Amino acid sequence: MSPLSKAQLCHQAEQLVDFINKSPTPFHAIDVCRNWLRGANFTELKEKQSWCGAIKPNGRYFFTRNGSSIVAFAVGGKFRPGNGTSIVAAHSDSPCLKLKPVSRKSGAGFLQVGVQLYGGGLWHTWFDRDLSVAGRVMVNDGAGGYTSRLVQIEEPIMRIPSLAIHMDRSANEAF
Repeated sequence: MSPLSKAQLCHQAEQLVDFINKSPTPFHAIDVCRNWLRGANFTELKEKQSWCGAIKPNGRYFFTRNGSSIVAFAVGGKFRPGNGTSIVAAHSDSPCLKLKPVSRKSGAGFLQVGVQLYGGGLWHTWFDRDLSVAGRVMVNDGAGGYTSRLVQIEEPIMRIPSLAIHMDRSANEAF
């Protein structure tokens, strides 16, 4: 394999930044990957349906679960049903602050929301900076059911203030 040129490296870096910007949540990342795979001529399979007869030699396939996981695979030209397979995997979640389902609060003249920690984040790095909101919401589909929609608010609308030093004298002890 020959080394990449500077132009190729720059192009790959731009693609990565574009992916990151389009993927503020795991749900968004999976949606971006789903669209990329469709554009690369992968066939989407339904996990809960039989794949008998659907998997063909030299085929390219993927399926998703819950909008938060995606599995893609390519089948070699010598594929025969029952042969073994190799799988490479990764995860799409990362530390974040999640809005609690019933989170609206108010106090001191501000509208507040309750959040919960997810993962092992460096939480102090989230304090005193502009934050936006992104994720998946469930909405009434008008036919008696619900459907999910991805949302991303581009503008910063939240801030998590750090405590004043006199409220937490131990704040600087860990540094």
